[in-house]
Amino acid sequence: MFRVEGNRLIREFDFEKLWVEPWGKDSLRIRITKESEMPDKNWALLEQPESRPEIKIEGNKASITNGKLTCHINEFGAIRLENDKGETLLVEKWQTRDDINNRISLMIPGRELKPIIGGKYKATVRFQGNESEKIYGLGQHQEPFLNLKGCSFELAQRNSQVNIPFALSNLGYGFLWNNPAYGRVSLSRNCTEWIAEVTDVIDYWITAGDNPAEIIEKYTAVTGRPPMIADFALGFWQSKLRYITQEELLGVAREYKRRGLPLSVIVADFFHWTMQGEWQFDPKYWPDPEGMVKELKDMGVELMVSIWPTVDTRSRYYKEMRTKGYLLNTERGVRVHMIFRGNETFVDFTNPNAQKYVWEKVKENYYKYGIRVFWLDEAEPEFRPYDFDNIRGYLGPWLEIGNIYPFMYAKAFYDGMTSEGIKDVVNLARCAWAGSQRFGVIIWSGDIHSNFETLRKQVPAGLNMGLSGIPWWTTDIGGFFGGDPNDPKFRELIVRWFQFGVFCPIFRLHGYRLPEGKKDEDAGIWDLETCGPNEVWSYGEEAYEIIKELLFMRERLRPYIKEQMRLAHEKGYPVMRPLFFDFPHDKECWNVEDEYMFGSDILVAPVLYEGMTKRTVYLPEGTEWKDVNSGNVYRGGQWVEVSAPLNVIPVFLKTGADLPIKG
Repeated sequence: MFRVEGNRLIREFDFEKLWVEPWGKDSLRIRITKESEMPDKNWALLEQPESRPEIKIEGNKASITNGKLTCHINEFGAIRLENDKGETLLVEKWQTRDDINNRISLMIPGRELKPIIGGKYKATVRFQGNESEKIYGLGQHQEPFLNLKGCSFELAQRNSQVNIPFALSNLGYGFLWNNPAYGRVSLSRNCTEWIAEVTDVIDYWITAGDNPAEIIEKYTAVTGRPPMIADFALGFWQSKLRYITQEELLGVAREYKRRGLPLSVIVADFFHWTMQGEWQFDPKYWPDPEGMVKELKDMGVELMVSIWPTVDTRSRYYKEMRTKGYLLNTERGVRVHMIFRGNETFVDFTNPNAQKYVWEKVKENYYKYGIRVFWLDEAEPEFRPYDFDNIRGYLGPWLEIGNIYPFMYAKAFYDGMTSEGIKDVVNLARCAWAGSQRFGVIIWSGDIHSNFETLRKQVPAGLNMGLSGIPWWTTDIGGFFGGDPNDPKFRELIVRWFQFGVFCPIFRLHGYRLPEGKKDEDAGIWDLETCGPNEVWSYGEEAYEIIKELLFMRERLRPYIKEQMRLAHEKGYPVMRPLFFDFPHDKECWNVEDEYMFGSDILVAPVLYEGMTKRTVYLPEGTEWKDVNSGNVYRGGQWVEVSAPLNVIPVFLKTGADLPIKG
């Protein structure tokens, strides 16, 4: 029943094969299949040096220990995972036997690979619930919760929803569901349940650690860490939907410089191209890309261009790409995945040859002009509708592999750019999966609404993304949908959002502002909507004066932020993280969901409600805290109330920190 093969413990019983092996420090990878051979895909995981675990086989029971983590397997094959203190971290919830009388009861197993008739399996793993547990991570969900215990989530990629199936527990473990299949996770009081709808294997990774920082360091060691970020990415990014012409975009950049305002990146958003799937500037509106890029670089500004993975059926490369199998397929019906100014099919980035093909077009039409930062939009991708059961790619049906798409999309550009000698790759993407961070992607929170309710949701969204291994994260400052620059209510919102944005890893403005506009009448099918002004001087003088100071605040903080980015590169630490990351022994820190640490020295308490001019702030114990705005010093371990008029965001410095937050 049990045997040892190299450093791996194997149990074989009936059709089931169970493998447990060390995978990184204090960590184990567990795989179960009913196939004739164990599937060999590593998915999010990087290969690890072989280590020597302690393996014990005692009759019909066995255990394997790798540092602080031990997996016990009993005579029925049930799994229990414990740390080096003997504390149970996870135990499968088997409801098939009465432990006292050994009688059949509910017939609900702790794990199962349920056959799909004529196909593969539906995989389910069930662990005993723990009411005292708090769970974080799981990517990005537009929910108001930081602690996700009690929640249930779809394991699927959608616009503004980023599925990264990694959970960090206050019990001292991190857990990765290493499976890109469509599914679900439920974190209920009585049971934690992971489901993959179509797969051939149960595959998960678990680590034990004494604090969140240790857990994140081990998790990112096996899934990858970002490159050291390029200096330009730390400054201010200007964007809107959309600059229609080359001259309009250059005019905005010139105005920033005329006003003496910092600007690092400006964006040419979608439909600057001739047609979807041709990945080139429309020469009618963008006649001199090389000259444009040169002028921007002379101003110290990088140009980012939007890339869509959509290919119009009328476009130049559609026939060739379809012939070569470089486009996603449909299982039934017409091969159209989106209708947006045409009939479009998505590039199949799960195909390595399609990855190379698209990069070569981008290299010829953008990169050669000096453009070195790309906006990988539609990265989920955004099927219309999201009929995941109707899509098939190079790696298989979407229900089985679809969540890996943004990972492969980012990999295509990372591989292409590094092959050209760029080491500090930076690209913006709307979606990610476990391990995406190693390809140098910034994730933003998608097409969200312009209101305070949505702003409040961005705080837990950013914090949980950091705890999912993605340290580079941002939002559309002001929200994407709506917002009238002449509306006093929106002006208040955008000031508060800018204050939050200064203390996000990436400081970026974007949005679809009112009033909607139209392109030239002679544009034909490219007569596409644009929007009202969305530059920092667009919201009235009061807002402008506040925002202007925030731009310079960010500039003063760039050396500090760069050091935090270095820790993200070297250890995987999120730049923006919950209080408990730095103060795990302060129990109150695990309950605070609307403030956070920005690096190890700055505590940020953003104003998240309309009309609010005061707020309460919890200051972690073990140090003193200086209110940057008032100069007052407070002992840690208490709640304080501070003033927060429109021009103030409550910010505190830890004892010993001396940072130029105020000018």
